[in-house]
This record gives sequence, C-alpha cells and structure tokens, in this order.
Amino acid sequence: MATKKTTTAKPRAKATTASAAKDREHLGTGGELHQLAGVDSPALTTAHGHPVEDDNNSLRAGDRGPTLLSDHVLREKIFHFDHERIPERVVHARGYGAHGVFENYESLSDLTRASVFATAGKKTETFVRFSTVAGNLGSFDLARDVRGFATKFYTDEGNWDLVGNNIPVFFIQDAVKFPDLVHSVKEEPDRGFPQAQSAHDTFWDFASLMPESTHMTLWQMSDRAIPRSFRMMQGFGVHTFRFLDAAGASTFVKFHWTPVLGMQSVVWNEAVKINGADPDFHRRDLFDAITAGDFPQWELGVQVFDDAFADEFDFDVLDATKIIPEELVPVRPVGMMTLNRVVDNVFAEIEQVAFMTQNVPPGIDFSNDPLLQGRNFSYLDTQLKRLGSTNFSQLPVNAPRCPVAHFQRDGHMQTSTQPGRAAYEPNSFTGADRGPREVGPEGHVPFPAPVEGVTRRVRSESFADHYSQARQFWISQTDVEQDHIVDAYVFELGKCDVLAIRQRMVANLRNVDETLATRIADGLRMRLPDPSPAAAPLVETEPSAALSILANAKETFEGRKLGVLVGDGATAAAVSRLTKGVEKAGGTVDVIAVAVGGATLSDGSTLEADHAVAGAPSVLFDAVAVVTGPDGGSALADEPAARDFLTDAFTHFKVIGLAGDTDALVAAAGLDGKLDDACLPVGTAAEGKAFVARLAGPRKWDRSLTA
Repeated sequence: MATKKTTTAKPRAKATTASAAKDREHLGTGGELHQLAGVDSPALTTAHGHPVEDDNNSLRAGDRGPTLLSDHVLREKIFHFDHERIPERVVHARGYGAHGVFENYESLSDLTRASVFATAGKKTETFVRFSTVAGNLGSFDLARDVRGFATKFYTDEGNWDLVGNNIPVFFIQDAVKFPDLVHSVKEEPDRGFPQAQSAHDTFWDFASLMPESTHMTLWQMSDRAIPRSFRMMQGFGVHTFRFLDAAGASTFVKFHWTPVLGMQSVVWNEAVKINGADPDFHRRDLFDAITAGDFPQWELGVQVFDDAFADEFDFDVLDATKIIPEELVPVRPVGMMTLNRVVDNVFAEIEQVAFMTQNVPPGIDFSNDPLLQGRNFSYLDTQLKRLGSTNFSQLPVNAPRCPVAHFQRDGHMQTSTQPGRAAYEPNSFTGADRGPREVGPEGHVPFPAPVEGVTRRVRSESFADHYSQARQFWISQTDVEQDHIVDAYVFELGKCDVLAIRQRMVANLRNVDETLATRIADGLRMRLPDPSPAAAPLVETEPSAALSILANAKETFEGRKLGVLVGDGATAAAVSRLTKGVEKAGGTVDVIAVAVGGATLSDGSTLEADHAVAGAPSVLFDAVAVVTGPDGGSALADEPAARDFLTDAFTHFKVIGLAGDTDALVAAAGLDGKLDDACLPVGTAAEGKAFVARLAGPRKWDRSLTA
C-alpha cells in the first residue's frame, strides 16, 4: 500500500490538489471521494487531531483478513458511537430550546438585591427549554400533558434556573410522592404502554387516591394541556420563593411568564391529527419563528406578598397545589424575555442543559414548600446520573458567564486546568490576592427563617383543602372551555378498564362541582357515585378571569399561519392579496396544492406550493382559505385530502375563506347548507380585507356541527 507523504511536520489543514490526486489514485476509481479533503475542505481527524488516512475501511491483516485491534481510528469512532447517547431525562425528556435575552424594566432594589433586577434596561443572557413531561424523547409534541418551561439566566452573580411549567399548580404537595406520580403516569411496566399519555388506569388510580391532585387534573384536562405553540403559552415558577433585599428583609414571590402573542390552544381532535401529520409541530414552530426573525417574547411578572397576607390567605402559600389569585395579588410586570437564537447543536445544548431549582443568585431564596425542598435535592442527583460527572457545570450551555472560583478539583470530565499548590480552604499558600475567599454578606445569604417543632413525618392541616381552588378553576372557565374539560375527563377515564377507578375519580369531582361530576358520569354512562369524604370544608371562591384562556384571548393573527389551498384556474391577485394582508397583520401564509409542484393559475402561470394537500392537513394552520377556478374546484372535490382539509377546518371551528368555484368542494366535504358567518368570500380586494380582519378574532365556537 502506498504511503502518503507530507512536506511539513504539522497536521495538514487542507489537502492540496496533488495530494487529492494521490488519494484518488490510492483509492482507485471506485473510491468514495466525497470523504476526502479537497482544496477547500479541512482534513478529517480523530478527536485528538490526528489526520485520518481512510475513513471507509478498517485496518485488516490482508485484503480479507481479520480487523486489527491496533486500528485506533476504528476503535475511537465505534467507542464514541456506542456512547453518544446519554440517559434521557426520567421526565421532561421530550424538549426543545433556544437562546435569548432578558431585559429588566426597572430597578427592583426595593424588593431584591438580585443583580438581574438591579437597574432599568439591564440585559441578561438566557436559555429556555420547553418540554412535555410524561413522554419519552421520541414521543410527539401535542400530547395532553403539562409543558415544562425552564429558564436559565446567566446572571453576573451566577446562574439562576427558574424551573417551571405552563400550569401554575402541581399534582402533589410533597416531593416524597414524586416517584409515585411519575411511575403512575409512565407506560405501565407490565406492558410498556401507553406512551406519553395519562389516559390509563395507573395514573387515574393514583390521582383518585390522592385528592390533592384534583386541582391539577382540572388544569390538565383543560386546553392548557394542548397549547397551539410554545410561543402562545404561559409559564409559572409554581412554587413560592423569597425575594431578599440588601438589608436581608424578605417578601414572598411567585413568578409568571406571559406570552406577548397571547395564549392559544388547539382542540383535542386537532391535537390527535397534528401528532399524525407533524409530531414535531411545536419544535418546528419555534425553530421556524426564530430563524424567520419573528422572535418570541414573554413578559416576566411577579406576585409579591408579605407574611401578613400569607397568614390571612385562605390557603397555605407553601402548598404547590394552590395559586394566589391575581385579583388578590396583581402580577407586576418586571421585564421582557426575547428568544432570538436557535441552538447550534441539539445534543450539546438542549439535551445537555442542566436545570436545577437550587441555582439561585443572591437576592432570591427558597420557601419551606416541601415540594420545592425535595426538588432542590432531586435535580442535582439527576444531573449527576445523566451527565456522568460533577463537572457538568463546565459544559458550555451550563457554564456561568460570570467568573468562577473554587477549590473543587479533578473528577470525571474535568476540562479546566486549575493551578496552585493548595486545593483546600483555608490555606496559607494562595494568599489574599490569589485564591478564592469567602465574601460574607455579599454572597448568597439565606433568609434566617425561624425553625421549631419536633421532627416527624406529617402533612400540615393547612394543606388539607383539595377541592376549593379546583372549583374556582372550573367556574372561571367559559362554557366552551368547560365543554372541553368534560370531554377530556370522559375520554381519559374512558380509557380506564377498572370501573372502581372511574367511580372514585368522579366521586372526588363531586366535591368540586355537581354539574361537572354529573356530566362526566353521563358521558361515561355510569351511576353517579356518592361524594368522597373531603378532608376540609369547601371555601367559597370567586371566579378569576385570569384562569381562562378564551377570556384572555388576544385579538390578533400575529404569529399565526394561514393555509391557502389553491386549485387550478385561481387568480394570482386573490392569492397575492391574502398573502400581503396576512403578512401585514404579522402572520404567515403557506400555499397548498394537490401536488407540491403547484397549481396553474388563470393566466397560465404556475404557482408553486409549499405543501401537497395530502401532507398538509388543515390542523397545521390557524385558519384556511380555498382559492380556485372553475375547473380547479371540481378537481379539488375529487381529492380526499382536499375534502378533509375543508371538513376538518370547519369541524375545528376555524375561520374559512372561499374564492372561485368552490361549490363542488363544499358539497363533497359535506358542508352544503352549513357555512356560517365565519366562512367568508375572499375573491375581491374588499372581501380579502374583511377576511384578514376577521382572522384576528376568535374561532367560531358557536358553530353548529350537526345542522
């Protein structure tokens, strides 16, 4: 075998034309030349920088002999491949994230010494990871599930991890029940399914036996659990934290993220079909928005209250199954987060990012919430298991942006070289001007909360009311949202084979609302059971408008997408007007045709399509329009996917635009005589303008689907 020669002792950066020719000669005409470094390509190397001669053949003894153990290139390549997957998260495995920046509105020095809130206009780098909870890494995006909303602030006093969800309450009150909760909702161990679903016996068995879960299940069965987009869902810190000012004075605080685009969800039938058409719907939406320069934004708000309020409040502020109604403690906006950069590598950033609730800078501290206290232990333990080393904080996505100084040394995956003779504190070698030293009150000083009482395993009686806030959530929903909650309970409990589980859950719900329980029992065709015993009497609560998505709907089409199904013979002007109008309103337009090659317009030109209709059902769009000509209308009517496109849009209460000869398609879709005032003509300029204006409004929730 010929040996390649080099003219320098340094590894080559690029192959010369002559050496490339030798490579071709070496491999022969059948060689895979795309693997070779050409004039403009860097040389392939091992992980340690050694140039690789041949990456297509292992080192053998003879042409057909055994592979040799001395082939270090092969061994390194296979070794890395064998270990390129780290253990996935036990929960929140299915996630996606992006980089951004948080800009503070005004100084909060009256509340906290945290530097992130120190001055008006201060900017702090962030990284956010959104996720589902129950599903594995390969599950789908639109599961009915809680969504994780975890934000890492790279502050100049260390990382702050605000590890929250898109729902402000949780299933349990004490972290000791977390393994039981997760085991119940995961796939059942004797059969390995269902995946990414709570609609099965073990979850509802657990929930029905743990009445403290009732409030959370109301949220879970609501439209909050099937958001339209990460960009259109709220986020919450869930727990009660503390702010500490420069003097050490404490106030309680709860954190809220509010999307600038407003809240929006899909209906369940849409979610099911989206999962089939595009299981990556949420991550694709976030990626597309950021790369298009349509940067998502959330406003951070805080609810701040003192011990006097906490003592007078009807519920315990340390109970993670409860909220503080915004009518009692308004949310104060404090800053804006903008996600403006996608990741360069999903594994290095989204998968290796490590969030830990105990990561708080000076000025932010913990309360005695028992669920939060348990999370503070669990998250560190989890990262050690997943990332394999105590040095995971040196990974770029986890590394603080501020100076780091400590005497921690060595360990697996240590990447920094730490000089000096002493690796302990105190010592007499580093000197006051060299080694790290304690900073006293300038460091993270925890709030000196008094602690008293005997040590025992007990749940405070102040945590005993499991139904009052669940009732408040129910009565705060619009009629449409209540219908969706009932349908969700009926669907999920209908997946339970054990009758006693269904009965026990409905018995619990009788303590929330008689109408709710009765409607669910009727949907399951079961006898209404007696109410289960309640541990505490119901507290009368007022409806809270802040708890409803529809009551807080934003009149806008910004950040949304219109799908325009174009048939042959359509006029270019009609499509162009719709596109310009929607884009002016802040939305986007995708063109759909029978084939991705597009449609032939009335002037003989071809309008290329973004999608073929068979691969772009209407569930992928916030609203739809059909624009066609005389011949194209009949052709669309003959296409099953086109018929489904229109039928589903109508069934999902969407606004629909129609232009050209669409009668045949409307009839074929079974919608003759059913079109309503949300099915609008878009053929003229005035009609197109009126249609775009209507897109900013709500869906046609009162649409009759049976007439």
